[in-house]
Amino acid sequence: MAASDLERLIQLLARLPGLGPRSARRVALHLLKKRESLMRPLASALAEAAETVKSCAICANLDSQDPCAICCDPKRDPGVICVVAEVGDLWALERSAAFRGRYHVLGGTLSAFDGTGPEDLAIDRLVARARDPDVEEVILALNATVEGQTTAHFIADQLAAAKTGVAVTHLAHGVPMGGELDYLDDGTLTAALRARRSVA
Repeated sequence: MAASDLERLIQLLARLPGLGPRSARRVALHLLKKRESLMRPLASALAEAAETVKSCAICANLDSQDPCAICCDPKRDPGVICVVAEVGDLWALERSAAFRGRYHVLGGTLSAFDGTGPEDLAIDRLVARARDPDVEEVILALNATVEGQTTAHFIADQLAAAKTGVAVTHLAHGVPMGGELDYLDDGTLTAALRARRSVA
């Protein structure tokens, strides 16, 4: 491997969340030491994922099938939609095994600072899904941050204005303010889902 190839690997690794230049160098060295047992299988898995993993047309989860396995599962309750900001939040809730309904991934939260408005998120698609007569409840499982709560209020207003007739709930405030779902333990997520209450 030429020095430029090694430097390119380090630079690409440094773009990953949680990895700076030093950590990226350590990871690169580890991968090179474990070339056959780790680096080649990882490269193969990355290439395969790049080709096969796609966004679900219904909920925007990531899966190798479309619709995703969750949307296709007949054991899931189609009457309850849990709204999350990102796929990582969906995965966190799935780890808890406390929710057996369907999901809707917004693709972020409203943020004046980042320039993210309602048109940048999948809010219109959520309102359309909520109009389905089978849907009885929409759970707003958004982060307990200013952006998350702003987005939750906006969605609640949109659902009310659309006269969908669905109950709109949010996670209990056992989720700490400023907390992000992906970093919470399974017990906290389970308790928060069970203690949800109406937004209005």
